Amino acid sequence: MIGRIGRPLRWRRMAALAALAALAALAAALVTPVARAADAPPALLDFSADERQRILRHGPWPPPATRDPGNAQAGQPATIALGRRLFFDPRLSPDGRLACASCHAPHLAFADGQARATGREPLDRNTPSLWNAVHGRWYGWDGAFDSLWSQAIHPLRNPREMASDAEHLRALVAGDPALRCAYAQAWGAAPGPDAETTLVHLAKSLGAFVGSLVSGPTPFDAFRDALARGDRRAAARYPQAAQRGLRLFIGKGQCSSCHVGPSFSNGEFADIGLPFFVRPGVVDPGRHGGISALQRSPYNLLGRHSDAPDGERTALTRHVDLQHRNFGEFKVPGLRNVADTAPYMHDGQLATLEAVVDHYSNLNLDRLHADGEQILKPLRLSDGERVDLVAFLRSLSDPSATRWRRPAADAAPPRGCGKV
Repeated sequence: MIGRIGRPLRWRRMAALAALAALAALAAALVTPVARAADAPPALLDFSADERQRILRHGPWPPPATRDPGNAQAGQPATIALGRRLFFDPRLSPDGRLACASCHAPHLAFADGQARATGREPLDRNTPSLWNAVHGRWYGWDGAFDSLWSQAIHPLRNPREMASDAEHLRALVAGDPALRCAYAQAWGAAPGPDAETTLVHLAKSLGAFVGSLVSGPTPFDAFRDALARGDRRAAARYPQAAQRGLRLFIGKGQCSSCHVGPSFSNGEFADIGLPFFVRPGVVDPGRHGGISALQRSPYNLLGRHSDAPDGERTALTRHVDLQHRNFGEFKVPGLRNVADTAPYMHDGQLATLEAVVDHYSNLNLDRLHADGEQILKPLRLSDGERVDLVAFLRSLSDPSATRWRRPAADAAPPRGCGKV
């Protein structure tokens, strides 16, 4: 009886096991293609030789080191350290309300996240990021400054911003033992009676610090460098959406006509068909006003405070030419870390990268003045193309661009100062 019953039980067990094995095999057959697809190496688009050359023009990063022109102390550790202390010191403004870092916050990629900056009152333009500023040619949305140090003087003295003056700054440094010591370490002596010299030295110290802010490599750089060395497997790790967006950027979109080189900017100025009214009835003249201000400035590279030899940048300043076409033109910004620095354009009128792409996709040619950039035309991008172009732009950010931290040593007096 036991034997008769046992045989059917064993049979049933064997049949059940066989059924389970069959189900497992079927599941494996269904899952395997998915697993294989997931495990397959990412694909690299078939970029043409011409496309590859255009891509390679946007690197390598970082480019060769450069220093703030007209500033003999740029690059000196003591000057950079003094500039960094000053950058975070709200006492530069007489009422103690504003520091440079009030508008250029490290956690916001040295911008402020607002459409327009706010000083002692609302201002007219967007706050640009300071990352990689040293690789620019002109400073300010209108190019009114030809060095980082001359640009730094403007917010210090502007009554709408920090509203300071040379005498206040000289007295601040002379009266603070730690600042006075840091100043002497950078400039060889404590501040003297000439307040304007102190002003220029402080501005050059700020310029030296800002000139030290060079961001790190990005996902695009890893792709570009892999492409340069012929490493297809490494290049294929770059997301396909970003690859497609890059192809648009250097091709159909013609973005790289202006946003070119390692910094993704040609360093020039353009009218891109955006309104340039500050408020009803008030127009921002852009580059036209910037050239006029540059030529009048006693702090440009041609002035007595400049350390620049009669070299390339000095020649650029000397020969800059004011033309009617410059009215309403604004600087072509570099695109590194662009995803971290919204909103966009000279007055922050476009809130997102998607809005920027939409602007170029639906460009209104009637908004371009007669001398505007003839290269511009509506791109008429599909929804997918817009997504891809934004994916590429997001790949231009250094992951650490919003994680810069001030050295802890800044909380103490500079070394070598003794008790202060």
